[in-house]
Parts: sequence; C-alpha cells; structure tokens
Amino acid sequence: MEKWKKLRNMFGESAGELKNSHTMVVIAMLLALAVVLGFFGTVQVTDFMKIGFSFLPNEIAAMLFGPAVGGIVAGSADILKYLVKPTGAFFPGFTISAIAGGMIYGIVLYKKQMTIKRIVFAKVLVAFFVNTCLNTYWLTVMYGSSFAALIPARFMKQIVMVPVETLLFYLVVRTLYKAKVFALMKTH
Repeated sequence: MEKWKKLRNMFGESAGELKNSHTMVVIAMLLALAVVLGFFGTVQVTDFMKIGFSFLPNEIAAMLFGPAVGGIVAGSADILKYLVKPTGAFFPGFTISAIAGGMIYGIVLYKKQMTIKRIVFAKVLVAFFVNTCLNTYWLTVMYGSSFAALIPARFMKQIVMVPVETLLFYLVVRTLYKAKVFALMKTH
C-alpha cells in the first residue's frame, strides 16, 4: 500500500510541475527537439522497425519533471512527429506505448541519482514491456502479422539498442549536468 501511495504522490508532484510557466517553456523546447530528431534523426529500417534519437528529449523530460509530464511529452511528441512526417497510417496504439514509456522513465528517473544502473533498469523495462511486447502487439493488430514471427527481430533490435541508447543517454545527461543546463531548466 505504501508503494502505491508513493507512486500516486510522485504522479501528483509531476503533474504539479505543469503549473510552472518555466517548466512549460522547457517542455516546449524538448518537444520541439523531439520532433526535429524524429524528422532528421530517424531511419526506417523495415515496415516493422525504425531506429531514432528522439528518445533523448522524451527521457530528459521524464527525468526532470516526472512520470505525468514524461507521459504527456512522449505522447505529444509521437503525435507531432507523425503530423510533421507521416509514415504509414496513424495508429494510436503507438501513442499509448509512447505515453507508457515516458511514464516508466519518469517513475525510474525522476528525482533520483542518475547512475548507469538506474538508466539500464529504465531502458530494460521500456525495451521489454513497451518496445518488444506492446509495440509488437500493435504491429500484429495493424498488419495481421504473427506475434511470434515479429518478436525475434524486434527482440534482437532491443538487445542491440539498449546498450547504445543507455550510453548515449548517460553521456548526454552527464554533459548537460556538467554544463549546468539542468540547473537552468529546473529554475523556478
């Protein structure tokens, strides 16, 4: 029961971040960066697989402002990226996945010491539950493909991408901390 109360309080505190105009400006900048990275920094490998870097601003938003804001930013970024550069039909399942991923990153990273171990934990949770399981399910719904046929390639992609994205996120966050950028972003 205590864990649920802490989680509820974390979501409430995160949602409270939206009352600050400074926070809204930072969120808008991170959203814009996510859209730009989604437009220029994404490679569509197959119909079922793409690789991109727009995860960085989504995860930074979740880390700075918590799970409620992380989910809102990730979901909004997903919709905005589609509006700017539509690839295929819009499917709201992927927006649900984006929101879930943003919330998970927020739960694991918000107001916590930033360590490789914590980042890996967040990445593995999202990679398995959201990217591998949930997104593969959405693809089966969209294309009528077999879940079992899609899962091996998608699982292998996550095995490759988790260490790459972890290292990239850690280096970006560490650099931004050293440059005191986060202190400016969190100024209230």
